[in-house]
Amino acid sequence: MAVVQLAAGLSIRPLDTVASVHEASQVLSDVWGGDRTGMPANLLRALEHVGSYAFGVYDGERMVGASVAFFGPPADRVLHSHITGILPEHRAHGVGRALKEHQREWALERGAERITWTFDPLVARNAHFNLESLGARVTEYLVDYYGPMDDGVNRGDESDRILVTWDLKAPRPARGDVVASVAVPHDIEAIRLAQPQDAAAWRRRVRDAMRARLGEGLIVDGFDDEQGYLFVRP
Repeated sequence: MAVVQLAAGLSIRPLDTVASVHEASQVLSDVWGGDRTGMPANLLRALEHVGSYAFGVYDGERMVGASVAFFGPPADRVLHSHITGILPEHRAHGVGRALKEHQREWALERGAERITWTFDPLVARNAHFNLESLGARVTEYLVDYYGPMDDGVNRGDESDRILVTWDLKAPRPARGDVVASVAVPHDIEAIRLAQPQDAAAWRRRVRDAMRARLGEGLIVDGFDDEQGYLFVRP
């Protein structure tokens, strides 16, 4: 595997022991506000053992993040990245990008050509990272995809998700002429804590606008911090 650059003291290691999967389960629970059902240790252990992507990010000997992905149908040559979480104090330092590049190299070595994953369309920083930094493209808008979720991040909200596809081989095409946009709040997490009714209104507003633009045959071709999702004609 190609070397992926990390900050000094950080490393990416496989979750290949009982101790490491339990530690990863705890880290992911901490990231999502204390819920231990999202990625239990026994499921992590099974996924790693059968050859799925299961890695932790370590600061020295302390795990500070984890990522788990599994393969789709063989003919599709796709790896689906189910969950990636990094403790707050290690975000915004290139750790997420390094972990995604590690996942990319791992997938290519095993014959995958694309990686898919979902994210909450209201979280602006994730939209920017996925669509602008990585160049993934929006594949589908999924309404209340997981149903009710009982974790500190999602509790009380509907679990709408955007499915994206990251082509690991093809270069990102030039952006077309933007004909529409859908704005999202700069910090939905803060709104959820302080004004949950406003957060729910944002959910409905963005859902309706995104589905309307997609229903018109437009496609999402990026994200702008002020305008939100950028739509172009195919």
